[in-house]
Amino acid sequence: MGEQGVYSKPGEAFERDTRYITTRVTRDGEEGYAVEAGRYRLVAARACPWANRTLIVRRLLGLEDAISVGLPGPTHDELSWTFDLDPDGKDPVLGIHHLRDAFLARDPEYPRGITVPALVDVPSGAVATNDFAQITLDLSTEWSDLHRDGAPDLLPAEHREELEQVMRRIYTEVNNGVYRCGFAGSQSSYEDAYERLWTALDWLEERLTTRRYLVGDTITEADVRLFTTLVRFDPVYHGHFKCNRNLLREMPALWGYARDLFQTPGFGDTVDFAQIKSHYYEVHRDLNPAGIVPVGPSLEGWVSAHGREALGGRPFGDGTPPGPVRDGERVDPEHTPLR
Repeated sequence: MGEQGVYSKPGEAFERDTRYITTRVTRDGEEGYAVEAGRYRLVAARACPWANRTLIVRRLLGLEDAISVGLPGPTHDELSWTFDLDPDGKDPVLGIHHLRDAFLARDPEYPRGITVPALVDVPSGAVATNDFAQITLDLSTEWSDLHRDGAPDLLPAEHREELEQVMRRIYTEVNNGVYRCGFAGSQSSYEDAYERLWTALDWLEERLTTRRYLVGDTITEADVRLFTTLVRFDPVYHGHFKCNRNLLREMPALWGYARDLFQTPGFGDTVDFAQIKSHYYEVHRDLNPAGIVPVGPSLEGWVSAHGREALGGRPFGDGTPPGPVRDGERVDPEHTPLR
C-alpha cells in the first residue's frame, strides 16, 4: 500500500480539513459545470461514510443512468485512493490508476488531501467538486430533471429549516464526532469528544423513540447522513475509535432505526462491511500498527425484525422505492447480510 498517513497527532485535538473544491455542478452551469447526463463520474469508495452518502442518494433518486460510478478499493496510502478493484487497477472510464490524477488534472499543484466522494468531469478528466455535503444537496435539487419517476423528496421545503438544524448537529457531533474521538491526540481532547458524541447520541435515541424518521414522516437527507455513521458504529467506531460507552445494538431506538433504514432499498444494498473494516483497520496504522482486521461483529442482526412500522411514516412519501441494484454495482454477497 505504500507509505501510510498520520491521522492522530500527539497533543492535538482532531480538526477536519474542510478546504474542498467547492465548485458546484448546477442546472445553469454558472460555475463552469452544467448538469448533463453522462458527463460526470462519481468516484465513491464504499468504505467511506461521506462517499456512502452519495451512493445512497444517487440510488434513491435514480441517477444511475445520468451519473456513472467508480468504486475505489477500501485501502489507500497517504497520496491517493486507487482503483485496485478494477482490471489492471485502472478506472475503466477515467483511465487512471489513482484518483489523485483527476485532482491534478484540475490543479497541477493541488495541495490538499485526495478525498472521496469526487464528481469528475469525464471529458476533461478533472475533478469538478469534492464538496461532499453540497454534492448530495445538489443531486436532489440541481439534478431533479434527471430523477427517476417516483424519486423521493429528500429535502422537503416544509421541513427545510428543521432539516438544516438537525443535519448541522449530526455533522458536528456525530458524523465528525466519532473522528474527533478516534483521532484525538490527547486524553483531554478525547474525553471532550467522547462526551459530546454521547450527548448527541442520547439526544437522537430520545428523538427516535417516538418518531420513525428524523424530520417529518418520510426519509430525508438527514436520515442518509446519520445512517452512514450508525452502520459503521459497531464494526469500527466502538472499538477502533474508542467510542465504547456502549454498542449501537444496545440502544433500542437507534438500533431499530438503523435496521429499518438498512432494510430499505437504497441503504443497506450500498453497504460493504468487509470494505468498511478493511479501510479503517488497515489504513489507520498509527492507531492499529499491525493492520489486523477484526473478524466480527456478527451481521445477522441487521436483517432482524425492527418493528419501526408501528411508528407510522411513509419511507418514500408520495414516491416509490428504487428498483434493483444495477449490474456491476452490487455489493459482494459475502460482505453483507442481505441476500
